[in-house]
Amino acid sequence: MILAPAPQPASPARDLTDPFGRRVSYLRVSVTDRCDFRCVYCMAEEMTFLPKRDLLTLEELDRVCSAFVRKGVKKLRITGGEPLVRRDVMSLFRALGRHLDAGDLEELTLTTNGTLLTRYADELAACGVRRINVSLDSLDPDRFRRITRRGDLAQVMRGIEAARRAGLHVKINAVALKGVNDDEIVPMAEWAHGLGMDLTFIEVMPMGDIEPERIDQYMPLTAVRDRLAERFALTPLPDRTGGPARYVRAEETGGRIGFITPMTHNFCESCNRVRLTCTGQLYLCLGQEDSADLRAAMRGSEDDERLEAAIDEAISRKPKGHDFLIERKAGPAVPRHMSVTGG
Repeated sequence: MILAPAPQPASPARDLTDPFGRRVSYLRVSVTDRCDFRCVYCMAEEMTFLPKRDLLTLEELDRVCSAFVRKGVKKLRITGGEPLVRRDVMSLFRALGRHLDAGDLEELTLTTNGTLLTRYADELAACGVRRINVSLDSLDPDRFRRITRRGDLAQVMRGIEAARRAGLHVKINAVALKGVNDDEIVPMAEWAHGLGMDLTFIEVMPMGDIEPERIDQYMPLTAVRDRLAERFALTPLPDRTGGPARYVRAEETGGRIGFITPMTHNFCESCNRVRLTCTGQLYLCLGQEDSADLRAAMRGSEDDERLEAAIDEAISRKPKGHDFLIERKAGPAVPRHMSVTGG
């Protein structure tokens, strides 16, 4: 499947700067809300997924991504759900690769659970993808299956190896779960660094109704860092990869460890990103419900004038930050699951 070139604007597009002077240069794009896992911190065990008619087509996804690139976005991350379960998704990667070739886009990447990397790793590399994030919360097969409710750790490990053989730089993302994987913090760092991979820990976020209480899952990354410091000398690093992670180097391994702390350290002051759902809703903040309907703007006009005006209007009301709070019986901060917004 080959996507037709996206419509072009009638006039040069403006860069995107929000009301707080932050330049939006990073778009995270969910191509599907579906996933082959049902991770306990992300989804309910019984999920109702969107009908196909509600999703943006791959051509529309290319069109809106291209509009953002024209407006100065330099990094595109494809997410889900699990993005690689979307039928013909590689045609989107091939289409977006033209922006890399033209020098208008600096990075095209994705976050994946790794289950389909054995099939797609080589093609991703051929499309210009150079690094990927793989979500992996345990190195124990039984525990991994309990967290994901159905995942096969061996399949994910084969996917990671396929990605490394293809020349992709792999970063592991692990959600810290109190009483679940907190005994694996140091072993995961040793394993990842032993294979030359960065590791980033993430705090649980109160998004969507799930069966466990969020407070029962929540482990602050201050505790994670303390455990790592018992094993490694941790040197703070100035490195930033376009996202919210703050990095240290473990001197004993030479590897990097990142911390994404939406709860213990609000990272919104430097936020440069917005998120597009698979239905065309542009969320200006992960922890707020305000959004803009870009699907209606696209489908209401053959050129991109309405689309670009809708993007400009949305960025003009990007909030200062989120208001995440985890308390027993408080309920989720936002009703949508992370799989809807995109990881």
